[in-house]
Amino acid sequence: MAKIDATDGRILRLLDRTPRATIQYLAEHLGIARGTAQAHTNRLFDGDHLAPVSTRLYPASVERPLRALVTAEVDQSEFEHTIDTLAAIPEVVECVAISGPSDLQIEILARDADDVYRITQRIMQARGIRRTATSLVLKEFIPRRMHQLLAPE
Repeated sequence: MAKIDATDGRILRLLDRTPRATIQYLAEHLGIARGTAQAHTNRLFDGDHLAPVSTRLYPASVERPLRALVTAEVDQSEFEHTIDTLAAIPEVVECVAISGPSDLQIEILARDADDVYRITQRIMQARGIRRTATSLVLKEFIPRRMHQLLAPE
């Protein structure tokens, strides 16, 4: 993966503010040639730099305003089967391996508390899951962000 350079950072910061910006808009507002803006955006979009746009949707926009974080202990011999089963649950929006007493952290989106219960029961039924713990997200204070890590303007 190629490193994000200063021009890439400027483009990404502007796209954060104006997601539907055209190449011409980027070039004009950043004071760079249209070809430069096009080359940089092509590299950003064609490489492994940008997550899918759907990851930026607000949970309420898909009628699932309640977020919960589920930690799970997994029987290591069943790990692949567990991941395959979790991937088949539509409300599972992220699953990461973590260190500590649990093996996985699973983020789910739900309609309400009953829906959280239904989804966590499906997670518990996944082959290899030993135990889970669920925490509801009450308020998001700092949303996922990356702009502060980009090269300064």
